[in-house]
Amino acid sequence: MSGVILSCTDISLTYKSRTGLFSTFCHTALNNISFSIKHGEVFGILGGNGSGKSSLLRIIAGVLPATRGNVNYAPNTQTSLLSLGLGFNNTLSGRDNTILSAMLNGFSHKDAKALTAKVKAFSELGEFYEQPVKTYSSGMKSKLGFATALYTDVDILLIDEILSVGDQTFKKKAEEALLSIINDNAKTVVFVSHSSQQVQRICQRAIWLDKGEMKTIGDVKDVMDCYKANLENKGKL
Repeated sequence: MSGVILSCTDISLTYKSRTGLFSTFCHTALNNISFSIKHGEVFGILGGNGSGKSSLLRIIAGVLPATRGNVNYAPNTQTSLLSLGLGFNNTLSGRDNTILSAMLNGFSHKDAKALTAKVKAFSELGEFYEQPVKTYSSGMKSKLGFATALYTDVDILLIDEILSVGDQTFKKKAEEALLSIINDNAKTVVFVSHSSQQVQRICQRAIWLDKGEMKTIGDVKDVMDCYKANLENKGKL
């Protein structure tokens, strides 16, 4: 593991909504979030509902613009955001979505087609792989998204709650695939999950967000200890 592949500097996000003819309500979803991630690192984002973790991941992915601050990648870095409901053409089949995704990540059409057998096998979609994605359940979409990203060889996987759906067998297989990536240092992973146990199993470092504020950052065990202590104090654990 060497070299910074991603850095976030003073990321803030404010939502504005009109509550009357002349009045506007502002809600700060993220406030001055800064951190960096090294190549090959698996980095977790912890926090409860409304903490801003999914918003932060979307800003990192370029899906959502920050109100203030900057996200910087190392040159020629390719990313893939795995998030339920994002990234698929629902009218296309799983196979065609695989090919499209691979080509968008720089594969030739021939090489993209060659990936489909691996993606189909890993995703366990069977005959549904040839059906339009709009017919898929959320669990099936997560399987397709994970398997496609796994084989399209992007530099950074951005994973937002996608391993929280689907059957336990596939979740275990997906976790094992991520752990293999960790061991090989082949990809950098930014991982958001509502499951603190899952974050601790998969990640090396983490941040804990609470109401848009970064409470702590560091080794995943240390961050988890702080996070769990806070939940215990609130009687939520």
